[in-house]
Amino acid sequence: MTFRIRPAVMSDIGAIDQMLLRSYPRLLKADYPPSVLVTALPLMTKAQPKLIMSCTYFVAEDDQGLLLGAGGWTADIPGRLRERQEGRANIRHFVTDINALRRGVAGALMDHCIETASVFGATWMHCMSTRTAVPFYAARGFETLGPIDVPMGPGVVFPALEMRRDL
Repeated sequence: MTFRIRPAVMSDIGAIDQMLLRSYPRLLKADYPPSVLVTALPLMTKAQPKLIMSCTYFVAEDDQGLLLGAGGWTADIPGRLRERQEGRANIRHFVTDINALRRGVAGALMDHCIETASVFGATWMHCMSTRTAVPFYAARGFETLGPIDVPMGPGVVFPALEMRRDL
């Protein structure tokens, strides 16, 4: 499969929303009960304009411009605007289109994130992984630190796993 990685732009929001909406419900279904998904998915399946404007959020697209995946990193700690930790880069909102799984899209996006974060001085990466994505992150060198509850909004908490990788 041929694809290229580029920085996401605001005009990608609709396509990212559609990819998230197509993929997350199907990918997460086996690892989360319906009671969690019914409250979390409406929040998880929306592109985040602040991430897109960060210039460190990327998309993978095919030769026809169809988005196959998205993901990025920020120096700011998720949920803590302008709070940073020395050397830390935070993996943000990774997704591969359900129709493009197992074709190297997520791995290429992760390699690009690691490379760009390193250029900006990051020495380690942090992520809050879904249960579903733990094997992917582990294969990319991340170690599980333990379970974490990710607050997503009033009364909405998403169970995840905190992971880390040195660069």
